[in-house]
Amino acid sequence: MKWVNKYFLSILLISVSLQAQTKVSSVFSDHMVLQQKETISIWGKDKPNTTVYISTSWKYFTKTTSNKEGVWEAKLKTKKASFNPKQITIQGSSKITLKNVLIGEVWFCSGQSNMEMALQGLRKSKVLNAQKYINIADNKNIRLFNVPRTASVLPSLDVDAKWQESSVKSAKSFSAVGYIFAVELYEKLKVPIGIIEASWGGTRIESWIPKKDLIKYNGIRFFDELPKEQKKQKKPSFLYNGMIHPFKDFTVKGLLWYQGESNRTQPNAYKKYMEDLITSWRMQWKNKKLPFYFVQIAPYDYAKHKRGTSLRPNLIRETQLEISQEVKNTGLVVTTDAGDCNDIHPSKKEVIAKRFSNWALSKQYNFKNRFFKSIELKSFKIKNNQIKLKFKHYNKDQFISSNKIKGFVIAGSDKVFYPADVIIDKKGKHIFLSNKNVKKPVAVRYGFEACFESNLKTKSGLPISVFRTDRW
Repeated sequence: MKWVNKYFLSILLISVSLQAQTKVSSVFSDHMVLQQKETISIWGKDKPNTTVYISTSWKYFTKTTSNKEGVWEAKLKTKKASFNPKQITIQGSSKITLKNVLIGEVWFCSGQSNMEMALQGLRKSKVLNAQKYINIADNKNIRLFNVPRTASVLPSLDVDAKWQESSVKSAKSFSAVGYIFAVELYEKLKVPIGIIEASWGGTRIESWIPKKDLIKYNGIRFFDELPKEQKKQKKPSFLYNGMIHPFKDFTVKGLLWYQGESNRTQPNAYKKYMEDLITSWRMQWKNKKLPFYFVQIAPYDYAKHKRGTSLRPNLIRETQLEISQEVKNTGLVVTTDAGDCNDIHPSKKEVIAKRFSNWALSKQYNFKNRFFKSIELKSFKIKNNQIKLKFKHYNKDQFISSNKIKGFVIAGSDKVFYPADVIIDKKGKHIFLSNKNVKKPVAVRYGFEACFESNLKTKSGLPISVFRTDRW
């Protein structure tokens, strides 16, 4: 099999013996959800050179043979989404029956602590409106797969977890963003929803990228064994190996990503890392167009709580905006109205999840007339002592005039920024900026503050991203 490589071949040789029985990857378990109307992979282990027969209750049959290391893989075709539980039987040297299988929509979510943050909260940080979702959590048509924190030196084949039906217990400990996203899809699509979560707080993006994509960078140190210290999750590629690679052939509809805070002190490299992560994950799932939606890190007073990083988070936000504009089939969830200056784990996870769902519903499921993409700066023009900003408006979105709009600053050639007086035109399309102290403005910034929280209103309710026209 092509997906068996030299990195874990030795592990398979040890783990599979002549006495082995038929096994299947843990992502295939009772209560799972399979992506509808797809040709999907299913795989596992058995005795070497054993014929494995797979049959389904939706009348699909196939067979395959394990290789000399005992690894087997087969393809199954799934039907249209259905709430009627299905069954899969796998017969090799022993028999496995997977029960209560649903066919629907499957999404994969990952990142650091703001994605990992459970519906029940994270330490002192709480999720706004969590109880509303806990009250409806007993739902057998939403299925959850929570990947345990796992660091690995080499790419792993499996994880120690299983699918669970949504319940008060399983939902409370699951990613709030992932769970609420699932609820939104379920309520709109009326099909079973499966969500896989693989997150670990405090991790850098390099941890989630394959080693082959990081070797080209000078200065990255790789490890041949797990360090004894508690920061093994921050080592390059270790989390990709342990928590992402095991799902490389499991068909999903799209990917959700919330990470960036841990890379705030080194923003210059982040753009390339993000490009590598997106490309490598799409290659893993063998889908160059696989949707990849991600969150812009939320407002937080790093200057107050994390010394010496006042502007750098904005450079990460700027990079995230650029990625969404330059990489196809990606989308950005802007959060300038959903942060907390005193809590790096803001409570408005429902806002994030709903914005994720609007991206998915609009782009993957063809829902019309939904606001999913924030207004973006298109160009600017300077005339006399005023700057005119032109924007890209999506789905007839527009600005709404209000008093004392904050966040805009302008500067002249002396590079000294002053708060701008803001005027929105009658159609809500353009913004005009000026300040009596800046006679000849040359640059504008929006939201480049220690902790910026937007009050610029739009018809859609979506905030706009922080931005700048200078590179000072």
